[in-house]
Amino acid sequence: MSTPTIPFLTREYRIEWGQCDPAGIVFAPRYMDMFAESSVLLFEAAGLPKKRDMLRELGVAGFPLVDLSVRFLRPASYGDVVTIEADAPIFGNSSFTIAHRIRLGDVLCVEGTEKRVWTICEKDGSAPLKAARVPDDVRARFASG
Repeated sequence: MSTPTIPFLTREYRIEWGQCDPAGIVFAPRYMDMFAESSVLLFEAAGLPKKRDMLRELGVAGFPLVDLSVRFLRPASYGDVVTIEADAPIFGNSSFTIAHRIRLGDVLCVEGTEKRVWTICEKDGSAPLKAARVPDDVRARFASG
């Protein structure tokens, strides 16, 4: 997972008290929240509309998480300002994988990958959700880096 890549999205983030355990370090599941929000922001950074508008405009129901891999290398604590990085998605047919990193200064604290699936609602209402091919215009927004 530690491939030297240039992130598509980089943002600073201040660790809040509510994200920490009693010892004042980030409670591990809160990192997944940071990854999930970065995934949404990644699509906005590529020029797509905000998620609520994207859902309506592109006819997508969402992109649920189907696989997650995380390595915890160093803790971050209340008040730390970390840098969250997300790489451009690697697309399958209906799925895409995003690599994330969280750094405190130059130190890598957490790295992980999320695999998500582009889903739509069946027009006839026969099933609540169905995997669909990620649209080519969405893919193209990430192709040029």
